[in-house]
Amino acid sequence: MTPHPRGLRRALTAALALALAVVIGWAAPASAHHVLPPGIPSTSAAQTQLNSLRVAAKGPQTGYDRSLFPHWVVVSSPCTARQHVLVRDGHNVVTNSNCQPTSGSWYSTYDNVNWSGDVSQISVDHMVPLSEAWKTGAASWSTTQRRTFANDVNSPQLWAVTASVNSSKGDKDPSQWMPPNTAIHCNYVKAWVNVKHRYSLTVTSAEKSSIQSTINNRC
Repeated sequence: MTPHPRGLRRALTAALALALAVVIGWAAPASAHHVLPPGIPSTSAAQTQLNSLRVAAKGPQTGYDRSLFPHWVVVSSPCTARQHVLVRDGHNVVTNSNCQPTSGSWYSTYDNVNWSGDVSQISVDHMVPLSEAWKTGAASWSTTQRRTFANDVNSPQLWAVTASVNSSKGDKDPSQWMPPNTAIHCNYVKAWVNVKHRYSLTVTSAEKSSIQSTINNRC
């Protein structure tokens, strides 16, 4: 039987994508070692947490500097928070005596990429960006509180993702940016809500509305 032209095109497209993956260092997610950060709440818990968040306009950026949130600090000797996340969320990760990964692979759930190349191309993203936290409550925190927030490996605050998608996100909230991989949208907003709830940070009305829409349509 002669293959349908549309089916043939799909097969050729898939083959080309796989060949390209081999060349540039990433593979299709079917082989991905998919690990999510700890502490992502259930949908019902996230809804309750979202309802409890105080709605307020963001404060000014005035006075903000990343150095006011000391990171990456040692969280389990000799591993820093960044190294801890790379080991926790990676697959077949090999580290040196200082806990720095020298090889391994990482699934970047934001953009659906499985990376096995240079580890410097993997970023550890703060789910709620540091400057976003500053504008929604952290400006009044102590240095100790900011250090805890910036290195929290026990909540869904830290995610191993590609440097390119992390750069694309910047310091945007869910009303301004969402991961290109729509399959992660539900867990993304639930993680965002959980971090804001844990640290008593505020949300804007647009932010809350966007999160609610995602919960309604994706969770």
